[in-house]
Formats: sequence, C-alpha cells, structure tokens
Amino acid sequence: MKDFDNIPALMADLGKRAKEASKDLGFATAERKHAALIAAADAVWKNRAKIIEANQKDLEFGREKGLSPAMMDRLMLDEARIQGMVDGLRTVAEQTDPVGEVLSEWDMPTGLNIQRVRTPLGVIGVIYESRPNVTADAGALCLKSGNAVILRGGSESFHSSTAIHACLVEGLKAANLPEDAIQLVPTRDRAAVQELLTMTDYVDVIVPRGGKGLVGLVQREARVPVFAHLEGIVHIYIDKAADPQKTLDVVLNAKTRRTGICGAAECLLIHQDVAETLGRDVIAALLAAGVEVHAEGALAIDGTVAASGEDWGKEFLDSIIAAKPVADIDAAISHIREFGSNHTDCIMTEDAEAAARFFERLDSAILMHNASTQFADGGEFGMGAEIGIATGKMHARGPVGAAQLTSFKYLVRGNGTTRS
Repeated sequence: MKDFDNIPALMADLGKRAKEASKDLGFATAERKHAALIAAADAVWKNRAKIIEANQKDLEFGREKGLSPAMMDRLMLDEARIQGMVDGLRTVAEQTDPVGEVLSEWDMPTGLNIQRVRTPLGVIGVIYESRPNVTADAGALCLKSGNAVILRGGSESFHSSTAIHACLVEGLKAANLPEDAIQLVPTRDRAAVQELLTMTDYVDVIVPRGGKGLVGLVQREARVPVFAHLEGIVHIYIDKAADPQKTLDVVLNAKTRRTGICGAAECLLIHQDVAETLGRDVIAALLAAGVEVHAEGALAIDGTVAASGEDWGKEFLDSIIAAKPVADIDAAISHIREFGSNHTDCIMTEDAEAAARFFERLDSAILMHNASTQFADGGEFGMGAEIGIATGKMHARGPVGAAQLTSFKYLVRGNGTTRS
C-alpha cells in the first residue's frame, strides 16, 4: 500500500477528476452505462480468485485487529458472495435508467410547457466500513444514476475494495466512459475522510454507511450535505394476535440469518398476554439457536441473561438480542419511539387494525408486517443494490437506489412567450 505524504493534495486531485468526469457522465447514454455495468460484472467474476486472495489479506488484518465474528462475517468474501455482487451489478444494469425520466409535466395558460425531470446529483462521496461488496453496490448505483463517485472503504476491507474497484474501472474502459467516474481513495489514512467531508467545491453529497461512530463523525464534521445511514436498532413487536408459527419463523430468521447486518433484529417486544406462552417459546427457540437473550419479566426463563437498561436502544450486531414484555401495542410503539433508530421495525400480528396502527404511528424508514427484517435491503426491494438505508427525512429515505441518487430540474418550453 502506497503512503501519501500530502493527503489534502491527493483528495483535491480526486475531487477535480471526479467533477470533470461527472460532466460527461451526466449525459452518458443508458446504453453505455449498461455496457459498463455488464463489463464490470464480467470482470468481477473473471477476477474472483484475485478478489478472494485480496480478501484473505483483509481477513488477516481483521483478525489482528480483533474484529468480532459478526464483523469478520461482514468482511468475508467467497464465491457465493462474489456471485451476489455480480448479480447485483447485472440487476442494476437492467434497471430503467432514471436520468431524464419525466416526473411530471403540465401546460400553463401563458403557453409554457413545463417538465420536471430527473438529473444526477453530480459527485457523491461514499464512506463505508468493513463490507467490501459496498464498493460494487455504490459504484454501480452512482454510475447508473449518472453520478461520479469517490469511494472510501473501511481500513479492514482495503485490499478487497481495491480489487473490486479495478473491475469497475475495467467496465468503464470497455464502455468508453471516463475512468475517473468511479474512484477509490488509495489510502487507509483517516485524514482522507476529514478532507472528503469538507470538499464543497467538488462533492455534492456524502453517504456514510457504517456504525454509529462513523455516521456521528460524518454528521458532526461534514460541510457537504449528508444522507445519513444510522445504526439499525431493529425491533420486532409480537402482538397478542400473532400467529405462533409465523412468529417463530420470522424472529429466528430476523435474528440469526446474518447477525452483523443492519436489518438484523436487536430487540423483541412481546405483548404481556402471550409473554408466558408464545413469548417463552420464541425465547427458547432463540436460545436453542445459540442466541444470547437479555430478558426481563416473564421472558426471563432458564438460559437467559438479566436485561439491563443498556440493552434498550443497542445495536448488538452479534448473536445477542434483548427482550421484554409490554402492556400493549401502544407501549411497544412508545418503546420504539424512545429507543429505535428510525431504520426498520416489524409487527407480528393477524389483527389488521393492530398492523395499521403500528404503520400509522411509527415513522421508521421501513415498517414491516409479518416479514423478516432481514428484507430491509435495496436488492430485496427490487433496486438491485443499495448504497445504504437512509434514516433521515430529507431527500432520500429507506434503501437508497439509483433513483434516490438523483435530483430534478425544470425544463420550460415556450414559443417566443413573454410575461405581461
């Protein structure tokens, strides 16, 4: 890995090149962007052995840093996950190009025709931790939406991200698009992040994807607008009218399928009327699956750990879950409002009115009914991939796909029209 003595100069150079590339990319044809993404997908698969070899270096680095098993899982790449990246690139390639889409159109009595059309944001800075597949997802979505991107991956995934980035550049070359349209910060130096956050002359928006520490840093330090991807403090409320089998299936999947992703369930709230029946069955199933359950009240059965105040509002990202009985749906809603992160929350119930109340009174970016929270993913929403899940309320919210990485402009047409 090359050392860079002058980080501000390095980042300014990346910014200038990205800005120039964005000018051409903004009106690149859908066909060329499609060709670039297909070629990139082919390159990722062709170079899978090199990517896995690079990933081994990152895994060794992660072990030396003492990363948790869940974080090591986020970092690890194998052929199946590389196939997932390839599939994601191809899915994004086949989506309708959002740039130039007419969002609305109307005629005025003055004779003017007005259209509101999608347009790229310009240059996007993406700062992410651990998961090297974000390199492919973010690069693909920014390219599809006509944006140049500066990628700054986590120090743990440096080698993997570098190998994946090379494949994206191969795709750009094949389609005769500017290579600087997708750039990767070539250093682990944290000073590069600080520079990226203040590059208002070159960068139009920052997307942080990672833990609370990273997102908090970005929100505090950035002078560039931010699409915040906050932690996933994901709740599942089990209503008194929940179906037992559906609930067992969904809760186990939501917690154990992959514990280190932001859609993993972190807290169970169980209606007191079913706490000693279905609630205890769910806790027992989690314990049998190797999950450490921090429980209180009627849910504190043999094998659980006593819950403490610190367990509420905590993103474990591990085989750990908190659980407590609640008086009713309104108590569950109140708890989620206090301790949630506006990411994803779920209700298990066969009562349509209860589900409607849950949906109406909570304002998380994603609300689910009788479905695993592990579906909180842009790919599962039909977006091919996501650059993150935005938990704020400005511009983008929920899974951020290609369409969410655009703004709009007004096209106004007249015929020598003047204003009286």
